[in-house]
Amino acid sequence: MPDQSSGHASARPASLKALFWAFNWLALQGFGGVLAVVQRELVDKKRWLTREQFVEDWAVAQILPGPNVVNLSLMIGQRYFGLRGGLVALAGMLCLPLLIVLALATAFAGVADSAQVQGALRGMSAVAAGMIAATGFKLLPSLAQNVLPKQWCWALAAITFIAVAWLRIRLILVLVVLGGCAVLIAYWRLDARTLKRP
Repeated sequence: MPDQSSGHASARPASLKALFWAFNWLALQGFGGVLAVVQRELVDKKRWLTREQFVEDWAVAQILPGPNVVNLSLMIGQRYFGLRGGLVALAGMLCLPLLIVLALATAFAGVADSAQVQGALRGMSAVAAGMIAATGFKLLPSLAQNVLPKQWCWALAAITFIAVAWLRIRLILVLVVLGGCAVLIAYWRLDARTLKRP
């Protein structure tokens, strides 16, 4: 298999049907969050994206309104099959999970206030948080390809964590201020590199 460090994905969805079922499978695995699952399936297994492409697409998906993974499914589907691909990927992401959630909501309506059920859900949230953290660490090597120096990336990550987790600053403000600064600095550095080329 080709090395993904080349910056190019080595595969693509074979058809709209393959795209639909891939996102359906992603959604069915995404208990408590799908970041870890999406990264493993689309980057490591299917190789539809490189790690760098995944990090870039995920960053864009996060700053757009709406659920991150829905935004990502639209972006990936559109990349390979245009508007039809975006809609098919979105349908795959939402179709079966919606039916399952409706069935579970109906089945568990009477026990939702149970201490055992609430405890089980808290346990699942801890696992989901661990999966997200593990995926974040797994994606750290992609920072080597970033236009910003590694120290700046670490500083921005630390400031973002402190602002959101400790200071409880609203996410939209953190995105606008820190994300805006990062975009401007990256743009300036890319522009400077272009000017230096002969």
